Amino acid sequence: MSVWLLLHLVGVVFFLGNIITAAFWKVRADLQKDPMVIHSTVKNVMLADYVFTLPGLLLIILSGIQMVLEANWQVHGMNWLTLSLLLFGVTGFIWLAVLIPLQRAMIRHSAASMVSGEISPAYTTASRRWAVFGIIATLLPVVILYLMVMKNF
Repeated sequence: MSVWLLLHLVGVVFFLGNIITAAFWKVRADLQKDPMVIHSTVKNVMLADYVFTLPGLLLIILSGIQMVLEANWQVHGMNWLTLSLLLFGVTGFIWLAVLIPLQRAMIRHSAASMVSGEISPAYTTASRRWAVFGIIATLLPVVILYLMVMKNF
């Protein structure tokens, strides 16, 4: 196994592992309906994105580029690599344009909920949107993982 492949796999584990784990803890916090727990959790979800998701993303991109260059793969035409890159771009767009702003909103609204002692409707709305777009942004990398492993077209 090449060092680049190992780094690529470590990146995938950081990236996918964190987005799945963060969603788990966020859902558990919401079910408790405790504004303090929710606020702490949504702040830590954002922190975990910076500590795990972002470095995983960088490892995936850098090692992926290096492996493509070393293998002299062609990235034109529709094949598993092209589709994977397209889905990866869509995932990145969802993360940057939708999920990060929603996470910031959830932090802001959950802080207000701690003051009032009740979960605000604004938090609930942001949380639901985060769940919907988060599911999409989680399933797409799972599809990419399948394509990367199977390389079936």
